[in-house]
Amino acid sequence: MFSVAIENRITDTTAAEARKGKDIQGIPWDRLSISREKYRQTRLEQYKNYENIARSGELSEKECKVTQKGGLYYDFWQNTRSVKSTILHFQLRNLVWSTSKHDVYLVVHYSIVHWSSLCSKRSEVLNVSGHVAPCEHTSLSPNGKLLAIVGDNPDGLLVDSQTGKTIAPLCGHLDYSFASAWHPDGFIFATGNQDKTCRIWDARNLSKSVAVLKGNLGAIRSIRFTSDGRYMAMAEPADFVHVYDAKQGFEKEQQIDFFGEVSGVSFSPDTESLFIGVWDRTYGSLLQFNRRRNYMYLDYL
Repeated sequence: MFSVAIENRITDTTAAEARKGKDIQGIPWDRLSISREKYRQTRLEQYKNYENIARSGELSEKECKVTQKGGLYYDFWQNTRSVKSTILHFQLRNLVWSTSKHDVYLVVHYSIVHWSSLCSKRSEVLNVSGHVAPCEHTSLSPNGKLLAIVGDNPDGLLVDSQTGKTIAPLCGHLDYSFASAWHPDGFIFATGNQDKTCRIWDARNLSKSVAVLKGNLGAIRSIRFTSDGRYMAMAEPADFVHVYDAKQGFEKEQQIDFFGEVSGVSFSPDTESLFIGVWDRTYGSLLQFNRRRNYMYLDYL
């Protein structure tokens, strides 16, 4: 993204430093020939979203929900440059929280083009071959009964995880999908697509998605819900992670703006922290945001 000549002068950034005006990634804008605002505009204008189906991102805009920007759910806490993703595949990005070791791991797959099955939690093996060819992502409902399957087809599927029988197709996306996630209530789930949208679904009525949420630059390639169901985060391939208030119908969002490829996102199990893996030759790091206390207080009112 920027010249590696200044890499050795980049340090970690704390919340206190950010409040005093330091860039959260440590980018020295005052020493560069371009301002942050100008560089952001250039990125928005020049970034090319990868599409398998031409104009999918453009054509999807008419269905997108108009959301209210300016939500403040998670505050910047720290940027750690010692944690970096070393492998980046453009299709699938994952960031995993380990509850046993209390660590965060960046997990990025080399290729999933030929995969036809995935292993799930609870030591089950779910055979999803024959449903979507190839399957790119699956997610199991909290009760283990339903499986959302997306892949190299605009339509996804909701499947009975025990029998493999298709319950219903998921119709609406205009390109290939690479992400899915379930809300802890077991009814609501989300899918992310190269048409730059995340669709929200209700398993009780799959005739139409509940909402269509729009990204800025490109495909939605990583989706996570908090364990309490209050918030949902969706990540674009680069520069943006959006956090929505799921409890309020996805009407309002917090837009987290930075520079670099997104390796993945993850909430901590207690919902206190949001982690964003950033891949960049110079500014690769792990961003941490912590839940705002005033919102936690309101949860109990």
